[in-house]
Amino acid sequence: MVKVLAIETSCDETSVAVVKNRRILSNILATQVKYHAKYGGGVPDLARRKHKEFLPSVLKRALQVSGATLSDIDVIAVTVGPGLAIALEVGIAKAKELAKRLNKPLVAVNHMEGHLLAVLAKNRVGKGGYDEKKYLPWLGVLISGGHTELVLVEEVGRYRIIGETLDDAAGEAFDKIGRMLGLGYPAGPVIEQLAKKGRDRFVLPVPMKGSGDLNFSFSGLKTAVLYAIKDYVCRSGRVCGLKEVASGQVELDKEFVQDMAFSFQKTVGLALEQKIKSALKKYNFVKAVSIGGGVGSNLYIRSVIRKTARSFGLPLLLPYSKKLYSDNAGMIGVAGYLKYCRGEVVADVDELDRQPSLRVEEVSSKFKVKS
Repeated sequence: MVKVLAIETSCDETSVAVVKNRRILSNILATQVKYHAKYGGGVPDLARRKHKEFLPSVLKRALQVSGATLSDIDVIAVTVGPGLAIALEVGIAKAKELAKRLNKPLVAVNHMEGHLLAVLAKNRVGKGGYDEKKYLPWLGVLISGGHTELVLVEEVGRYRIIGETLDDAAGEAFDKIGRMLGLGYPAGPVIEQLAKKGRDRFVLPVPMKGSGDLNFSFSGLKTAVLYAIKDYVCRSGRVCGLKEVASGQVELDKEFVQDMAFSFQKTVGLALEQKIKSALKKYNFVKAVSIGGGVGSNLYIRSVIRKTARSFGLPLLLPYSKKLYSDNAGMIGVAGYLKYCRGEVVADVDELDRQPSLRVEEVSSKFKVKS
């Protein structure tokens, strides 16, 4: 049994977990949402300050909940990228300090690999989690604030991006549309709830519908919503500019907001559906589809992807807990454990550095050695 202490500080959530093999014994998260909300999104320097403030207490709590002490830990795992550079460095610095002090191996984890492998995680008593041997290769659908990717999981540790966003990610689009509709930050959960009361009133363009590839783009959809709001305001006899609409300074009635939430969410679902279908036709040897990333917690989006997978006779792999969709150290611990089992540990702790643009198919070979 290998106990991993995992640290995640890639964006604006401070998280520490203790994982025993694939079992998550504790997964503590200190959210920074209320501090960033007034700015309408994550602020890197603020995130760094809060990570430094929260990390000691989050670490202490993770150990307490798991029933472990630092002397029980066998491996330290930390997110090295992708993410906000100055946020990543806080977690990396703490991980390096612990690895040196405890004389324990250090594992550098790709944040997106964590999202991909969250479906393999088990709870503390061993329930949940899938056996990858039954499903390899599978198609991983990563949908978060910074990424929208289709990833071919050839085996654990070997991934191939077959489609990705060319501009805004799906989660980023939710937040930007939410700002226009005056919903605050983060807007994704609010849009999901409002959409349940809305109707399909607006015809919005499905992004990249005829592109012939597996890539995504959500900037055009964002622009279409922007002009739809402006047109609505103008027809009501008011005058406003695009800048005011984009920043959410225009007052909108409740019915309009609900209907726009419905139409926007539906269009994002259609964009995901068409690309996943194309991927499953092209890579017809995959045995399953998985979802990872914060937007995966959206029930409507999950239902669209589940229906798409089932139309090809494939199972949909989901994390055992909703908490595992968001940024969390539990998934980093599971990915770190599997990397440790492959002998992928940091060769020189002092050399480990942040990699804010790291891609999931990159193995960061300069920071590991294979046994």
